[in-house]
Amino acid sequence: MRIRRVCRSAIVVWLAIAAARATAAATPTTPATPPRFAVTVSGNVHPGAITGRLLLIVAKTAKPEPRLRVSPLGPAMFGIDLHQLAPGKTAIIDNNAVGYPVQLAQLKPGDYYVQAVINVYEQVHRADGHTIWVHMNDGTIEFFNTAAGNLYSDVQRVHIGNGGTVHLSITHVIPPATPPADTKWLKHVRIQSQLLTHFWGRPVYVHATVLLPKGYDEHPNARYPSVYVLGHGGDPFEFTTDSTEARHVGEINPVSGLKSGYDMYKAWTSDGFPRVIAITLEQQTPYFPDSYSVNSANNGPYGDAIVQEVMPYLDAHFRTIGKPYARIIEGASTSGWQTLALQLKHPDFFGGAWVLQPDPIDFRHYQLVNIYKDDNAFTVPAGDFVSTERPFRRTVEGQVVWTNRQLSRFEAVLGTHGRSGYQLEAWEAVYGPVGDDGYPKPLWNKLTGKIDHSVAMYMRDHGYDLRYYAQQHWATLGPKLAGKLHFFAGDMDNFYLDLAVYDFQHFLESTTNPKSDATFTFGRPEKGHGWHAFTWAEMVRDMATYVKAHAPSGANTSAWSY
Repeated sequence: MRIRRVCRSAIVVWLAIAAARATAAATPTTPATPPRFAVTVSGNVHPGAITGRLLLIVAKTAKPEPRLRVSPLGPAMFGIDLHQLAPGKTAIIDNNAVGYPVQLAQLKPGDYYVQAVINVYEQVHRADGHTIWVHMNDGTIEFFNTAAGNLYSDVQRVHIGNGGTVHLSITHVIPPATPPADTKWLKHVRIQSQLLTHFWGRPVYVHATVLLPKGYDEHPNARYPSVYVLGHGGDPFEFTTDSTEARHVGEINPVSGLKSGYDMYKAWTSDGFPRVIAITLEQQTPYFPDSYSVNSANNGPYGDAIVQEVMPYLDAHFRTIGKPYARIIEGASTSGWQTLALQLKHPDFFGGAWVLQPDPIDFRHYQLVNIYKDDNAFTVPAGDFVSTERPFRRTVEGQVVWTNRQLSRFEAVLGTHGRSGYQLEAWEAVYGPVGDDGYPKPLWNKLTGKIDHSVAMYMRDHGYDLRYYAQQHWATLGPKLAGKLHFFAGDMDNFYLDLAVYDFQHFLESTTNPKSDATFTFGRPEKGHGWHAFTWAEMVRDMATYVKAHAPSGANTSAWSY
């Protein structure tokens, strides 16, 4: 599975891989007697005991398969944990299972299509002394509904409303995805991290896709600047040599501001275009498709692994210059946050950061929640007797798409102990402390919205509130960031991420000793998540100009534009 760059948001990725959307089942006007679902696993697909998360997915249509439509706007879901379920034993899903958007008994009577999926967990013994059960893989990006080794049933039509027991048999195992083949332009690398392997007590890998410049083979002595196009894997800049794979060739997408990957190929191979090496990374953790490239109590030392192991390996194998002035990072959404985090945490290692619509970089605007002062993530007091739901996602016109309460319940169904693999619990795994049980300690209760301020303060005091971190360290950090910070956000970011960017701007504008020279570009009007102020080609030209301007005296920059 390769995920397109324009959908780099950790949140949007789920919608991008779904084959279609389905309207969530509504709260009924008449009571129904729900059936019990008895689920067994065929010994042909899993002969041993299973620990994992069993999900029953209930849809109104059979195709695409319900499991492929999982999203906060998709089918209804009901989940339970499996603890060493023995072969031949039956697992029961009934109204006691946590449901989204409603409980099983609240579905309207009628005919539905159901499918069972098991997210299979593995027991790991971490270096911090905790033994936990999580879904592990080799570092490639996978979601539970398409992840290799997970199990699922056929789609079955059922009637809900008359009670009884419905039997489902899980008879399919998801095969490994076919790895992408190397081409003249694109090379694929798998790097085992010894730091992460030690932390997790098993092999852990980071994957890279490397886009080589025109003339790379013909100029064996040339070395090139590196541009890390951080995102959820995929080919840098959606690069493709096949015009049939790209949509609207030659046009600028009015939503994203980008041209197609085929347009980028034509620019990349044109005379006079800057010659750089572009690299994307895949670094799936047990809690999310991305580690955010920072050290984490729950995920392990990903920040050290990226800077000390992965990037030096790529420097050694792909003729990058390997110097800070020629090592540029860029990213949007999830990757916007990690781009800023990498530049702040390693100011002497990177030469510049292009930060696009980052996940919250000031936790006073954890989207619309101030995690330090607010007591509840679901509602905000609006009057003596009125409270208002906090939105999580909106359209660029301002229409709420789903709320914090809805997304929290959605994640509660996907997994317990922080194992939903979705956005809220991704942040908790990256930023938060380890609980007594060895799993991420939640920032708020996913069913009530009650905020745990001890978790909020841990996140702040351990350097994950990036505005607070920069403010606390500005005296030493500021001089190292001169000319390096470039921010971009739409004024109607679909996930309210522009608010924390404004906070960061206000902080940087107040700095002295030194005064920040960071630049901020806001798209107006009605520019949402995924908006870019430039095409890929324009961005690379801008970066190349920046690198040349900051190159040391005597650097051979002619090799970058033959």
